[in-house]
Amino acid sequence: MQAFLEPTPLDPMAKTPSKAHPWHGISPGENAPRIITAFIEIVPTDTVKYEIDKESGYLKIDRPQQYSNIIPALYGFVPRTFCGDRIARLASERSGRTVAEGDGDPLDICVLTEREITHGDILLQAIPIGGFRLIDKGEADDKIIAVLKGDAMYGQYNDLSELPEAVVKRLRHYFLTYKNLPGEPAVMELASVYGRDEALEVIQTSMDDYADMI
Repeated sequence: MQAFLEPTPLDPMAKTPSKAHPWHGISPGENAPRIITAFIEIVPTDTVKYEIDKESGYLKIDRPQQYSNIIPALYGFVPRTFCGDRIARLASERSGRTVAEGDGDPLDICVLTEREITHGDILLQAIPIGGFRLIDKGEADDKIIAVLKGDAMYGQYNDLSELPEAVVKRLRHYFLTYKNLPGEPAVMELASVYGRDEALEVIQTSMDDYADMI
């Protein structure tokens, strides 16, 4: 992992810096965790689930969206975060259950905005307002809920508790069902829903997990 944090090499043909790795080569922001840089992989209009290829840093097709679930917000991750042992311990402490480990991925984030963003593979500034503490087959898999910085509609909300109930229900339904397969038991469990202060703690903890990893 350390190699990803070295200075970005020059492309000998173009004589310009090559693309920074979205997970390792981009800062979460000088004001993190209060205001964070998010890398967006999927938008609500996508009919294919994209995710970052951890080795190359490019988006790859994970799978077509085979069922009716549509992501209700911009979805991606916070650079230079990692859901490891610290996130697992925090999940155990706050949920009152044993969570053995984090899911081994960067911290997921959903960003609410009134604007139609037509594609992923972009960076944006987001303000965290809460999150869902999800358990995926025994692993901590937090989803931070944030608003797009400067958004005319959602920018007024400072905490998840202030959001319209219908918005929270839509997000919760998506994350509890998006991995379900017909005829098979559900794999996602919602351990708790938390507000802004705990979201900031989760983000900082995932940043500390990342520091431990490298």
